[in-house]
Amino acid sequence: MNPAARSLTVDGLDIAYRVRGRDLQVLHKLSLSVAQGEAYGVVGESGCGKSTLALAVMRYLPRNGRILGGRILIGDRDLLALGREQIRRLRATTISMVYQDPAKALNPSIRVGAQIAEIFRLQGLNSAESSERAAGMLERVRIADAGSVFARYPHQISGGMQQRVAIAMALSINPRLLVLDEPTTGLDATVEGEILDLIARLRSEFATSILFISHNLAVISQVCDRVGVLYAGSVIEEGPTEEIFGDPRHPYTAGLIRCLPRQGRRKGSGSLESMAGSPPAPGDAVRGCSFAPRCRLAEENCRTDAPPLYDLGDRASRCHYHERAQSGASPAAADPPAIAGVDRTQPPILRAIGVSKTFGDAHQPVRALHDVSLELWPGETLGLVGESGSGKSTLARLVLGLSAPDPGGVLELDGEPLAGAIQARHSSQLKELQIVFQNPDSALNRSHSVRHLIGRVLVKLRRLPKFERASRLSDLARSVRLDERYLNLRPRELSGGLKQRVAIARAFAGEPRIVVCDEPTSALDVSVQASILNLLAGLQETQRVSYLFISHDLGTVRYLSDRIAVLYLGRLMEIGPAERVFAGPHHPYTAALLAAAPILGDKTRRRAGLEGEIPSAIHRPGGCVFHTRCPRKLGAICEQEEPPLHPGVEPGHWIRCHIRASDQ
Repeated sequence: MNPAARSLTVDGLDIAYRVRGRDLQVLHKLSLSVAQGEAYGVVGESGCGKSTLALAVMRYLPRNGRILGGRILIGDRDLLALGREQIRRLRATTISMVYQDPAKALNPSIRVGAQIAEIFRLQGLNSAESSERAAGMLERVRIADAGSVFARYPHQISGGMQQRVAIAMALSINPRLLVLDEPTTGLDATVEGEILDLIARLRSEFATSILFISHNLAVISQVCDRVGVLYAGSVIEEGPTEEIFGDPRHPYTAGLIRCLPRQGRRKGSGSLESMAGSPPAPGDAVRGCSFAPRCRLAEENCRTDAPPLYDLGDRASRCHYHERAQSGASPAAADPPAIAGVDRTQPPILRAIGVSKTFGDAHQPVRALHDVSLELWPGETLGLVGESGSGKSTLARLVLGLSAPDPGGVLELDGEPLAGAIQARHSSQLKELQIVFQNPDSALNRSHSVRHLIGRVLVKLRRLPKFERASRLSDLARSVRLDERYLNLRPRELSGGLKQRVAIARAFAGEPRIVVCDEPTSALDVSVQASILNLLAGLQETQRVSYLFISHDLGTVRYLSDRIAVLYLGRLMEIGPAERVFAGPHHPYTAALLAAAPILGDKTRRRAGLEGEIPSAIHRPGGCVFHTRCPRKLGAICEQEEPPLHPGVEPGHWIRCHIRASDQ
């Protein structure tokens, strides 16, 4: 291909980080190219070099990052030969980047419109022209009420809007290449769907090439034309998206795909497949194939001879045995554990009756939760789904005692009243309820060892004497499959998956009966996610613990949950057995969530017909709270009358909608 027809060419790139006087190499002779107007996806586990590649393409490597060899071409211009001023000019006219966390990419002290307008002023436009073009960009990324958003600060808009603003800023220069680094991680299914549709539309409109980095294989399969799979800093497989995900020719790629919870797969039907071990650490001396220590296909030549990148026509694979790659992805799924099931003839362990939560004051009340009633039985997982602002986290905080419900609402634990404030709860109730947070980095004290973090719970909640703590700590480490050598390390010395295992061990150290899981796998690689889901399912079976499982990933919710509760703007819209809720008929909002979720390999999937964002809790719509976005709105009755919860198509299934289940 003529270099001029390529937006990006990376040729034999070697990059190392200087750490404590040593060069730790993270990219090894990495080569790839992105054609003009093409979307190229980069996938792989944490530590494989995805973000380092993105930073190198933007010339944003940190000070200790060193390019040891190779070339990066934007068109036919060598990026590594350009001076500082030339690089700045290139970023202002040719290449731009959208980061994973838009809140950190946007200046919190400058209004949204002013931040976008600044880009046009740097292009030589006057103030009035810049503001006009900035407002136009907000409209082009489909922000409703663009004039209002133009005048707000970043913290005054939702995460989905922030990401749209970041994309608007990146596209304001009409770039030749757009680098997207995990742009939808942490977003709700509907917002993610809108962002992906937006990217596809703007790619066509601007004829922009895209380098899309993500650990979400389903997202990559919907957006990208070609995919490069990175492992230990090298491209180990590359080719058209449909072929890579439909017929992988490297055991590592096949292993990543098999880690995903398949549609209809549930706990009890067999453990999710996961890959043992982890990629080599930066700077490790690797002999032979870097994946050999984790590969069931590996033979002696794999451990001594590094495989070349075999040319397979329109694709390539760095595997000696690429023709039988799928047979060596991972061990066969373990036999399903004997799931005891949920005995609903017994009283529930947790009951919420008419629970509401209002923030603010009488002048501007914010109803975050309204008249929610639900029950949780021993050994059951209740999945909570809904967009940001739907009330999921508020409900979790009420259960944990971090916020008190409004007067009139009742919380019960084992049939006994559960005080709203955590300070008023008995010590025995405190140990019954624990939480696993989404981000273990924020939840674990970086200055203490793993041994101290878990051991402190044994002292505070279990009151164990010193001579019993060591054995109990060892038992906990084994139960979460955490090697004891990690107990003396600090969280910063552990991978994301290991840190989440520490967080789970700490939550179980007090022998709880209910654990709130707040997005515990959303930021993890698919291989680590599979092992964490297996771990949670196994612990539930052995200890009969109940989970309140919050997630926007409907695949993980479906795998782990016995029942699903769907929340919208603080209202319970649907609740019922997981398979019934997913199979339908269901509430129009549930249908929208399911339609928005990407499915691996399905590019023809249609998006949800939702318009706009979830309304503000300050100005809640009258009647049915969903009527402003509902594609099946009946008319005045939806605007004026709030629908009751009515029975679905089977016992235990309830839907809040004026359309009866039989007519859904």
